[in-house]
Amino acid sequence: MKGLNKNPLNSVSKIFNVQLQLIHILSYFLLLGCGVSLEIIISTYSKTFSFSLQFTQFSLSNTSHLQIPNVSHIGLKDYLKPPDVMHDMDDAELLWRASMTPKIQDYPFDRVPKVAFMFLTRGPVFLAPLWEKFFKGHEGLYSIYVHSNPSYNGSYTESPVVTGRRIPSKEVQWGKVNMIEAERRLLANALLDISNQRFVLLSESCIPLFNFSTVYSYLINSNQSYVMAYDEPGPVGRGRYNFHMFPHITLNQWRKGSQWFEMDRNLALEIVSDRKYFPIFQKYCKGSCYADEHYLPTFLISKFWRGNSNRSLTWVDWSKGGRHPAKFLRPEVTIELLKRLRTQKGCKYNGNSTNLCFLFARKFLPGTLQRLLMFAPKVMHFNQ
Repeated sequence: MKGLNKNPLNSVSKIFNVQLQLIHILSYFLLLGCGVSLEIIISTYSKTFSFSLQFTQFSLSNTSHLQIPNVSHIGLKDYLKPPDVMHDMDDAELLWRASMTPKIQDYPFDRVPKVAFMFLTRGPVFLAPLWEKFFKGHEGLYSIYVHSNPSYNGSYTESPVVTGRRIPSKEVQWGKVNMIEAERRLLANALLDISNQRFVLLSESCIPLFNFSTVYSYLINSNQSYVMAYDEPGPVGRGRYNFHMFPHITLNQWRKGSQWFEMDRNLALEIVSDRKYFPIFQKYCKGSCYADEHYLPTFLISKFWRGNSNRSLTWVDWSKGGRHPAKFLRPEVTIELLKRLRTQKGCKYNGNSTNLCFLFARKFLPGTLQRLLMFAPKVMHFNQ
């Protein structure tokens, strides 16, 4: 018994040591588990952070290659720039667009007024080389518009002065309402250029009688438009009136005149905006009515006659009679003829008497071109 109880402390010490070792082992495993868990957490976070960083870098890299669109600012000059003459607007859209006009009369920029030369032709402008000499050196003071029959395929080699100046056109027949439609189409296209102040209707057989400086000064400084309008009592005047036009157009308002006009911008705007008289002509002016001789004179006499000179600036020869004016052939073109056409009497300009009555003349056939090129620059003092 004495031997059994001899070392009780040793037994307790052994038991304590075993427990301590067990605690150490458990602590080791606990720490090992915490370490592994922490490593897993850190590893997972590191991967996530690395992916996020790489994704951000990738996004930024891709963003740097994106093309950020340039937002251009449109100024007044760009806003007022007229469209190309060969556009896609139909007549209704064109007339609506052309009828717009600013209410403020003072322009907020330096506006140089231009003259719009509008050629109503069947095909090519045969006398364009003469017009090229007329326009030379005066760029920026004029615009050119050509309305030709859609059947014309451009086979004739024309002068560069009219190249690219054809507007969208439709078929035109002599004396028909579609002649007026073509004139309104030309006016509307010319009105799209805010700088155009005066508007001249010409044909392919027209020639200038003076140099550009004289014509430009005459038109820009004029306080009137030039549309011939008179009362013709006979069968070729009042006899063409259709009584179905009453009461919107009366017989007393019915007028006749030359279709070759010159007008200012205000009158041109009124014509393209007309929704009263033109539809009546479209409906009732048929057959022997000859709308091109009656629409504008009748339109003006009803409302705008005060600003009209009541004469045309285009000379024609009616001395031979007939339904059409005389045509000029090659041998008839002489220096004497041109001088005679340049000097006329019995007209007024801005209220004063003048001998400068006509600025243009017709009908000159294509065969007259060479003689015109020979004589006209000297007689008309081109390039001055």
